Amino acid sequence: MELVGYRSGLGTCLQGDSFDLLGRVEDESIQLIVTSPPFALQRPKEYGNETQHDYVEWLAEFGYLAYKKLRLDGSLVIDLGGAYEKGIPSYSLYQFRVLLKFCDDIGFRLAQPFYWHNPSALPAPIEWVNKRKLRAKNSVNTIWWFCKDPLTCKANVAHVLTPYSNRMKQLLDKPEDFIRQEGTARPSGHVLGLASWTNDNGGAIPPNMLQIPNSESNSHYLRYCKEMNLKGHPARFPSGIPDFFIRFLTDEGDMVVDIFSGSNTTGSVAERLNRHWSSFDISLEYVANSILRFVDDLDEAREAHRTILSGGFVNLSSSLQVPLSASV
Repeated sequence: MELVGYRSGLGTCLQGDSFDLLGRVEDESIQLIVTSPPFALQRPKEYGNETQHDYVEWLAEFGYLAYKKLRLDGSLVIDLGGAYEKGIPSYSLYQFRVLLKFCDDIGFRLAQPFYWHNPSALPAPIEWVNKRKLRAKNSVNTIWWFCKDPLTCKANVAHVLTPYSNRMKQLLDKPEDFIRQEGTARPSGHVLGLASWTNDNGGAIPPNMLQIPNSESNSHYLRYCKEMNLKGHPARFPSGIPDFFIRFLTDEGDMVVDIFSGSNTTGSVAERLNRHWSSFDISLEYVANSILRFVDDLDEAREAHRTILSGGFVNLSSSLQVPLSASV
């Protein structure tokens, strides 16, 4: 198989059928698959998407294969956007059908549901929100975190702690000002004691609601797209999503894979976090454009982009730390 795409110091991005490319990966070798597949929308998008009717079975084909490729302590994280049924303001249940299919038929376990709130989301769907004003806008995506074995699944919430609020900082500094009596029970029945509030753990445990705006307008990727008169990917993955799950569910040196990579946000984040990675996308244009995330020189970017569009392969690193065969 002739490779089309590029490789960096830690990973590869390849153009081709993601199912075929994932099939070439060694079984039980991947620590984390984190991806945002094309959603099951009623209207076809330029990046390609299945209809709601066919979507669950289509995605399940990748699910069966992903199960084989993941390590026993590995995870599969899938970002799924909301959708409505055709012609009526009734919310589609396709995300939940995906959940049941993956757990009941494939064998995954739901480690925990996450929800991504995009505060910069535009009002949609237009028909029911803007025109008829029958529904509130959709601004939350469902993220299913699947694992093979809940007891051995690698995860460390200490790697994704969030900054303490000012009030929490004050409580840590002087807990006696907030807890008047040792052992006082709250209305919920929880008992608070001074000892339980004197440890500074470096941050707060994050909730499973991730609030991350998807509103980048002047990133390195978009600047180079503009300079080269290229169109950026229309549904870019915000870096905060793969960043959170890569830090949460993997260690340095682990293998991270994105099977619907688009503009390859996942690969660029994995590279920054010192993880090995592989990214796959069926669109030659998207793969070629995504190399802009890894190149700092505009002339080099143009040359690399032309090479990929002509069906070539670009090596961005002469000291690849993982043999190409290990990632595909």
